[in-house]
Amino acid sequence: MVTSGIGTPRKRKHSSEGHCPARAELASPVVCRSPLLPVAALPKPAKLQRNIKRNKVSDKQATDQLIIDAGQKHFGAIVCKSCGMIYTAGSTEDEFQHTQYHQSLLDKIKFVEWKKERVVAEYWDGKIILVLPDDPKYAVKKADEVRQLADNELGFKQVSLSCPSRSKTYLFVNSEKKIVGCLVAEQIKLAFRVLDEPVEQEELKKHELLEHHRAWCCSTKPENAICGISRIWVFSLMRRKGIGRRMVDAVRNTFMYGCHLTKEEIAFTDPTPDGKLFASNYCETPAFLVYNFIS
Repeated sequence: MVTSGIGTPRKRKHSSEGHCPARAELASPVVCRSPLLPVAALPKPAKLQRNIKRNKVSDKQATDQLIIDAGQKHFGAIVCKSCGMIYTAGSTEDEFQHTQYHQSLLDKIKFVEWKKERVVAEYWDGKIILVLPDDPKYAVKKADEVRQLADNELGFKQVSLSCPSRSKTYLFVNSEKKIVGCLVAEQIKLAFRVLDEPVEQEELKKHELLEHHRAWCCSTKPENAICGISRIWVFSLMRRKGIGRRMVDAVRNTFMYGCHLTKEEIAFTDPTPDGKLFASNYCETPAFLVYNFIS
């Protein structure tokens, strides 16, 4: 047998009487009619290609999937529309913590109509109730529960009231019978003016970090004040609805019988960055009054 390049072999001539040997009929494993191609370049049947793609997708999903799909409607982070807690759907630990927090919160903010309610303001979406230290035990207990919730939400333990027997608690009850706002006011005599500190634009980020430790600095010169707002809290899902502003308005109208307090006669205690922003907007000046602060 003689070959030429990679072409087809030249067959020997045989007589018509005999047959070529069996080994002569076997095709050469090296010689082919078309140029040699790498294995990866050879065309694959359409069905085989579909199976390969399907396997790749399945492998990727198996690698990426961290939560078992058991028919849940949602995956990932979810904000509860009732309690406001953010938790991960499909996570047993997160869902357990959410269930505990959810029920605890609803029990604390749930409001049952009282026989004797001291309503100091009414609105289309709720009302403000004033609770005094000598009120019935059920009213004082509910006010204490909401105050504890406010302390936890604000992220710090508030300094004890200077005169608990003269403190007044204002609760905002919405139309759904839930307490979504709390304000505690107490009688004071002196307060200090917050100093407005201009901040350069390039130092804004650094200033925002420092605000978590101290959102303000104040003057050392005392000024006369009558009412101190010990804490003010609004349920996270009910903010931006003017609830905090309306509670402060109620304090100014009812803290002293027959007297309407001006914005210069009220002070805020050790405000957080959000509290500082609220006080500045409400008093229409960044130089509002503060008291009972921690140095």
